[in-house]
Parts: sequence; structure tokens; C-alpha cells
Amino acid sequence: MKRREFIAGLGSAASWPAVARGQQPERMRHVLFLHALAANDPETQRRILAFQQALEALGWIEHRNIQIEHRFAAGDFDLMRAHSAELVALAPDVAVASSSSVIRAIRQATTNIPIVFNLVNDPVGQGFVAGLAHPGGNITGFIFMDPPIVGKWQEMTSKPRRRLALKFRRP
Repeated sequence: MKRREFIAGLGSAASWPAVARGQQPERMRHVLFLHALAANDPETQRRILAFQQALEALGWIEHRNIQIEHRFAAGDFDLMRAHSAELVALAPDVAVASSSSVIRAIRQATTNIPIVFNLVNDPVGQGFVAGLAHPGGNITGFIFMDPPIVGKWQEMTSKPRRRLALKFRRP
């Protein structure tokens, strides 16, 4: 057998399994979203809708390539812990925490499942992350208030404001 024929044969044989299998469907991602509020709370419903719309804008379509399961604690920390234990048993790809109390409950249940938080004022001060630029561990997320800006707000509101005296001419 000639060398070129042998190499060509190996090349085509190597591609057979890929051709036989075809394109594999995208793996379904599993997200568990633990809410601190009740399921029927209007704020919870707005957050769920905004979350779904943002994911869809990024190409994550529920029941196509992502499965989202919501759990609601209605402010009950014992229920948050129970849902967190369930979360660990379900082994989702990521957990979404909607408040500081929810993060505490999930963090007590796992150090392996990635946790993404929102609606947390000071994650560094509360000990959830090491720093905003490099959170470390399995917890990361979004803050809606930057502590240095709060200091600026206080500074602005505590200084006396000068009133501008406007003079109007009568016609």
C-alpha cells in the first residue's frame, strides 16, 4: 500500500464517528432561582419576567436550552434552608439568589454549585465575596448600590445648598 493512500484512509476513517453521530443537541442547562419573597408577590413576578426576558435576549430560551426552577421562601429562613438543601440534591448548573438571606442559606448548603446573586448592597462587607473585582469562591453577582457612591450622596445632601436668586424683569 502506498503511503498517500494509507494516510488518506486514516483521515477518512477518523471522520466516520463524527459523521455517524451528526450534530449533538445543546445540553440543557439547569438553573435554580431561590426567591426571598412569596410566589404571588408582584415584585417577584416582575423579577421573574425581567430575568426570563434578559436570558432570551442572550439566546437562552426556557425549555429549549435552559430549564429554570423557581423556589419561593416568603421571608422564611427555615424554608430558605430547606430549598437550599433541595438545591444541592438537584445539582443545578447555577443557583440564583435574590437576597442576602438567600445567599446565606445557599452558602451553608454548598460550596460547589456556582451562586449568582442580585439585590445585595455590600457583598464584600457581608462576607459573601472577597472583593468586587475578584470575588473568589463560588459566589458572584450584581450589586445595585456601590458603597463609595453612597458616601458621595451623603456628602451632597449634608452640604448646605446655595439658592440662586433669579431676577425677573417685568415687561
